[in-house]
Formats: sequence, C-alpha cells, structure tokens
Amino acid sequence: MVQVAIFGAIICILAFTPFLGYIPLGFTRATIIHIPVIIASLLMGPKKGAALGFLFGLTSFINNTINPTVTSFVFTPFYSLGEYSGGIGSIIICFIPRILVGVVPFYVYKLVMRFVSEETRKKGVSSIGLILAGISGALVNTLLVMNLIFVFFRDAYAQANEVAVSAVYTFILSVIGINGVPEAIVAGVLTLCIGRALMKKTVRERLGF
Repeated sequence: MVQVAIFGAIICILAFTPFLGYIPLGFTRATIIHIPVIIASLLMGPKKGAALGFLFGLTSFINNTINPTVTSFVFTPFYSLGEYSGGIGSIIICFIPRILVGVVPFYVYKLVMRFVSEETRKKGVSSIGLILAGISGALVNTLLVMNLIFVFFRDAYAQANEVAVSAVYTFILSVIGINGVPEAIVAGVLTLCIGRALMKKTVRERLGF
C-alpha cells in the first residue's frame, strides 16, 4: 500500500501542477502521467498498475471537469459544447485506456523477457523490454482514446475542432502523429532510464518490490 501510495502521490503531483502533467495544446492535452503508471506496472504487477491507471483516469476526469478545454466533453459527462455533451462514452474514454496503461506494459515486458538471453534474464533487466513497455503504454493510451473519440463523439469532435465530419478521422490521425508519437518516444526513453535503475534485483529488494 505504501508503494502504491508513493506512485499515486507522484501521479497527483503531475496531474494538478499546472503545465506539468497535462499540457494544453488546444485540440487536446499532452501528458507524461502515464510514465509512473508504466513504471509501477513493471515493478508491482498489472493489478496495482491498473489501480494507478484508474487514478490517472480520475485525474483526467477531474481536470476536464473543473478546467475544461473545448474537447473536454469527451472525458467528462459534466461538460457540454453547444448541443453536444459528454455521457457514458466520456467515462469509457477517460478510464479504460488509462487502466490498460497499467496492464499492457507488464505483459509486453514479460513477453520480451521470454526471448532474451539467459544472462539478461538473470540480471532481470532488458533494455529492449523497457523501451517497448514504455512505448506500448503510451500508445495504448493515445490509440484507444483517439479511436474511442471517433466511435462515440465523431460529430461533436469535428465541430469542436472546426473540421468536416468526413475529415475527422484524418484529423484524429494527425493528432496521433503530432501528440501520440512524441509521447511514445518520451515514454520509451524515460521508462528505459528509470526502469534500468529500479528494475535491478538489488534495488528492488531494497525498495521492497
């Protein structure tokens, strides 16, 4: 519980410090809050990772409710844009991808560890595994969020961003490219740097993981 609380505190600090965890870009918010969720997943497993992913989603829900942007209706049912308002789809978009951020990296890392050398398995740390875990955590968030927006709020999202409904998926792909790809690269690099320090057996034993 202490370990989960520490990671939870990091997530809250990032989430509620202006321009740190959530960076407004007008059409969306860039984030680095998935990084501690990914690291926690690797250190403590998918159940605790999922719980921290839920907290990540909760901070997004709160931020988009009390400090909305033009597209906040896709993350909270308590914000409207003209005739469009959030609903059950907002809850799904806000929480499901973020919960999976705490699950997918764990299994990606475990899968990679099956194919590494015996020496790497003994060390307990795979650089490639850490990079892929970080990238997968970031991408599962971006890809699911943006595609679920298309499923639930295509017309409203097009209006909010002043694009034609017929071109809204092209716009979504541009957001994935502009926002999601850099987030994935940053996640891969940070997960590698932080993970190589924390995933060592001696360090994990000292920290109680």
